[in-house]
Amino acid sequence: MTKILLPLHKLINQCEGQFSTLAESRKPILKQLAEFIQEKQKLNESIDLNFICTHNSRRSHIAQVWAQTAAAYYRIEKVRCFSGGTEATAFNPRAVKAMTEVGFIITKLDNSENPRYDIRFSETEMPLIAFSKKYDDASNPTQGFAAIMTCSHADENCPLVVGAAARISLPYDDPKDFDGTDQEGEKYHERVLEIGLEIAFAFSLVQVSDNLLL
Repeated sequence: MTKILLPLHKLINQCEGQFSTLAESRKPILKQLAEFIQEKQKLNESIDLNFICTHNSRRSHIAQVWAQTAAAYYRIEKVRCFSGGTEATAFNPRAVKAMTEVGFIITKLDNSENPRYDIRFSETEMPLIAFSKKYDDASNPTQGFAAIMTCSHADENCPLVVGAAARISLPYDDPKDFDGTDQEGEKYHERVLEIGLEIAFAFSLVQVSDNLLL
């Protein structure tokens, strides 16, 4: 049985108590994600989710990791979560720090300009290996996946995601806007929690497979 790291288990449990606070305008978008997962599950197919942002440095990684964690928490099998950008930069260390602070165990594996990170969310699941890459990188799926656009810039400037079976516009404000300010840590923490809440909500809908009601 999958065993989520205790701080993350507690955090998702807290999120469940906050689902009623979600903006009504976001719920139909999150339902799209749940329905994609549900349909793939009914077909007994791999559920591939590729979270896409311009630089693959913050929001797309945060969403990818939360989605893999939520899949484990809700025991939804065959979910594989990926992330990518319209260009590659690096997984931003501020985002890494914010995710570590909520309970993910993240280890930097090298000191290159675009380092790889080992991200652990469970005592039993394999860790995710995260690094910045383009959405069509060889390590990402090429067909049948959902392209989930986590920033408005990528959503507007990448109208076609080759190979995607579904495209979902799920943009978040960029915590980068607060880099170097007194609000930096607060805003990164806020974004990690916001994305975690919404992703958990979407995955929770899959559990009520025949009644995806909002």
